Amino acid sequence: MNNPYGAYQKNQVQTLSQEKLVLMLYDGAVKFITKGIKGIEEQNIEEANNGLVRAQDIVAELMSGINWEAGDMAQQFFVLYEYMYHQLMQANLKKNKEIAEGVLEMVKELRDTWVQMIKQSRSTKNYSAQPQQSVSASG
Repeated sequence: MNNPYGAYQKNQVQTLSQEKLVLMLYDGAVKFITKGIKGIEEQNIEEANNGLVRAQDIVAELMSGINWEAGDMAQQFFVLYEYMYHQLMQANLKKNKEIAEGVLEMVKELRDTWVQMIKQSRSTKNYSAQPQQSVSASG
């Protein structure tokens, strides 16, 4: 039996801009790291594991989506994502909320920076899309 809601969701994701997809990944990472931390605090091993593993999957997705044509910046993001991935693994293995909180802060900072970049990009596009007014001197 077809799932119309599932088809709708899949279509929504496929038609999103790259900027919005990255933002969704950051939002998902925040959500699942937070769930993992909550699981650690409540000593709910399953919730902690599920949240942190989902966050690892998201970071892996961010790593796989790197545009390598960006040069040094791409390499720096890869190293950062790799570090975050390994920290999430350690947080999960040790059930250490401090490690997870450190990654959470990094992801939040990346997300906030990404949002600012999107806003700047939009304002630049809006400015360049406006018709230029010509000034003529009549004498």
